[in-house]
Amino acid sequence: MTTTTDRTGRAHGASPVDFDAYGDYGDFRPKTGQQASKAEFVRAAYPFRGRITADGSSGYPAETGRYHLYISWACPWAQRTAIVRRLLGLQDVISLSVVDPVRDGRGWAFREGPGHGLDPVNGFAFLREAYEATEPGYGGHISVPVLWDKQAGRIVSNNFPDITIDLDTQFGRWSDPGVQLYPEALRPQIDEICEVIYTSVNNGVYRSGFAMSQEAYHEAVTGIFGVLDELEQRLASRRYLMGSSLTEADVRLWVTLARFDSVYYSHFKTSLRRLTDYPNLWGYARDLYSLPAFRETTNFDHIKRHYFITHGRLNPPRIVPDGPLLDWDTPHGRQALATAQPAG
Repeated sequence: MTTTTDRTGRAHGASPVDFDAYGDYGDFRPKTGQQASKAEFVRAAYPFRGRITADGSSGYPAETGRYHLYISWACPWAQRTAIVRRLLGLQDVISLSVVDPVRDGRGWAFREGPGHGLDPVNGFAFLREAYEATEPGYGGHISVPVLWDKQAGRIVSNNFPDITIDLDTQFGRWSDPGVQLYPEALRPQIDEICEVIYTSVNNGVYRSGFAMSQEAYHEAVTGIFGVLDELEQRLASRRYLMGSSLTEADVRLWVTLARFDSVYYSHFKTSLRRLTDYPNLWGYARDLYSLPAFRETTNFDHIKRHYFITHGRLNPPRIVPDGPLLDWDTPHGRQALATAQPAG
């Protein structure tokens, strides 16, 4: 345990970020095989895959006050969990805390600062302590979000696609009955579009940004904009991806759109077009931003500082750009699309 405490036992958190002493956190590029020959980015494994169930059959029963989310406002995967938690009204059921968006070689850390703070559950200084507590000697990737079981004292899951689905489906006793983000009748269609969005857009921007060859970069960028072009047409006639109702699919797309012009366009070289060049996608993104669950979980300061400071290989001077100037509050005018649109 590397937490520092004062004489009262209160956690002080991690020491300040120090790139000179600790370097950058690893980007886990592939080492062998066809993907390595193309220098293509491959996402690290997410090994903790426990599931919460309403009836407790998984060993992790849905209960109020038992679970805690460790997140970063900067991370798109983590922001998804915060959005869903807020949409479902589970703030008093599942607690949440936020790590420092700037990460050196030691990984995600708990420090006091604007929009983030110390660990209120375990007093950890570094998120890796949660991984070590769950699996002593753990040597893999340290990621957010982490769903922590306060009763068992271990990680339930760091597999981000599962966490929001469990929030959507297993906490019905406490969640807002008027919000159905993963309705059973639409699950096959939601799963299908989410797979496309993840492969080509959510993860596609990372494949572009961390590509180590022209071929790998071109393949990733072509895929990103091919799907964005299709989504632009889809959203011409429907307010949300599945029609007139907000679903899990919208949450998953939003987190990439929110970062697109501010970070990915320049930092990850996804520069064929900006989000603001797409009338329907840009209006759709502003429509979502007008909702408290999206607006209140979006911290552009954390987002920009994380990417531009943390990725020293991509941005050696670690300069955070002042721009772009985006007016997220411009009226979106998409309310008329909320009626009589077929889902699918």
